[in-house]
Parts: sequence; structure tokens; C-alpha cells
Amino acid sequence: MNTDLIIPGRYLDNYDMSSLAQHAMEDIDPCFATNVKEGDVIVAGRNFGCGSSREQAPLVLKELGVAAIVAESFARIFYRNAINVGLPVVVCADASRLEDGDTVEIDLVAGSLRSSGGLVAEFPPLPSKLLEILEKGGLVNALKERLRPCRPDTGQ
Repeated sequence: MNTDLIIPGRYLDNYDMSSLAQHAMEDIDPCFATNVKEGDVIVAGRNFGCGSSREQAPLVLKELGVAAIVAESFARIFYRNAINVGLPVVVCADASRLEDGDTVEIDLVAGSLRSSGGLVAEFPPLPSKLLEILEKGGLVNALKERLRPCRPDTGQ
């Protein structure tokens, strides 16, 4: 899945993320943006997010409410952009065994995935630094918290 298919370049002059998200994956499925529900998980094959390094690709998916992406593999820059914007990505060789409509439980710390369809799979747990970024909602939030100035009046 190429980033041009996730969010077509012809819309990238729009900087309003909620408007931009309405065009996510429209060249594949014109109803994708209206059908995504908060907490949905995208399941994909190999090299998800290949193509350009546009940060808008994971941002529009997060804006729509996608909770995570599970794929056999990711393009490196997409993987890191997703983490940086606070969107969990899971590399799972068994992703193709998930069925449309399955409920999925993902444990990023333990590296485990369970589906209502009976799939139990393991994946490499995310490193603690990446988990910290995800827990803070993205890299910018994590850095703001880590680098906030010490307030002399409070000793913090």
C-alpha cells in the first residue's frame, strides 16, 4: 500500500487534517473514510506505507480513528512516521490470517495479538522508547514533556 493511495498527493495543499482525512484511501475505496469507526484496526500485507515520506499518511488514518495497523511489513519511513504521530504499528507475519470484522486485542508490550476469529500470534514487542512515544500520543508530545523547562518555584 503506497502512501499515494493512503492519501492522494492532489489533496496535500489542504492543511486541515479533518478535511484531508476525508480523502484517505479514496482511490481504492471511495467510502473508506466514512466507513472507518473509532478503534478500527487496518490489516495489511507487505511493505505498507511504501512510497513518499509524507507524514500525512499516518496522520489521516489516526484522524479517522484508526487504533493501529497490523501488517506483514512496513516501509521504514512510514513505520517511524506512524510512531512519531502516535499511531501504533505492528509487524505480524500472521496478519493475513485476520478476517474482516474480527475484534483484535493487541498487547504492544508483550508482543501478542488475539482475534475473535481465534488467531493468537506473537510479534516483536516494541522497544521501550517507542512505547513511550506512543503512550505520550506522539514524538512532539513526548519531547515537550521531556524538555519542559524546570519551574524554580516548584522545584520540578
